[in-house]
Amino acid sequence: MKIGLQFAMPAEFHALPGAKELKAFETVSGVPFYEAAPGIIACAGGVSKVNAAMAAEILCLKYGVDMIVNAGVAGCLTELPTGSLVVAEDFVQHDVDTSAIGDPVGLVSTVNRVSFPTWKPERCVELLAALGRKAALGRVATGDWFAVRSDRAIFIRDTFHPLLTEMEGGAIAQVCLRNNVPFVAVKSVSDHLFREGQTEEFFDFAHAMEDLGAVVLPLAQALQKETL
Repeated sequence: MKIGLQFAMPAEFHALPGAKELKAFETVSGVPFYEAAPGIIACAGGVSKVNAAMAAEILCLKYGVDMIVNAGVAGCLTELPTGSLVVAEDFVQHDVDTSAIGDPVGLVSTVNRVSFPTWKPERCVELLAALGRKAALGRVATGDWFAVRSDRAIFIRDTFHPLLTEMEGGAIAQVCLRNNVPFVAVKSVSDHLFREGQTEEFFDFAHAMEDLGAVVLPLAQALQKETL
């Protein structure tokens, strides 16, 4: 099975052991693509939903991946410790709002849904456990906004009830849904929205990056052996 391993930031990709020494085999639309391991194509597609969607569509259509695994750091709306792993159960897009014409907040037109599913999240937790890593399960909210403590953060928490918030996964989930490609997402807690000093915490997320980099490639290799 061919897997696309998608990050947002180069720093997330470079947390993979040996990634800094890899040479891109091709660059498409400004995105370098790497062979992280046999049958595993990796990229850092960029921050935000449009960048994420572009990279995911390239993985689906140009490289014909059978699954996309999105890995990255994310802000936490609860008190999970920094570096905690979370397997996404589903994604919502908190910045989509056509409620003025009667739609539910978060409804994405064309696909006409609020929640975007992931592939067998409970199974992914089991695979991580087999690798010696505990992971929580929960919803992740995506939007083009670096989430900080604010009325908006409270709205996201109380409307969608996510564990985490970030800027890419919901877009990748939407692309995968439309391409009928299974999607897995594993996030590492980098900062906490409702703590003092959140911004400083975000810029000191080396621990979260290290934990993520150590596990994501073995997880992708384990997923290659799964039956879709």
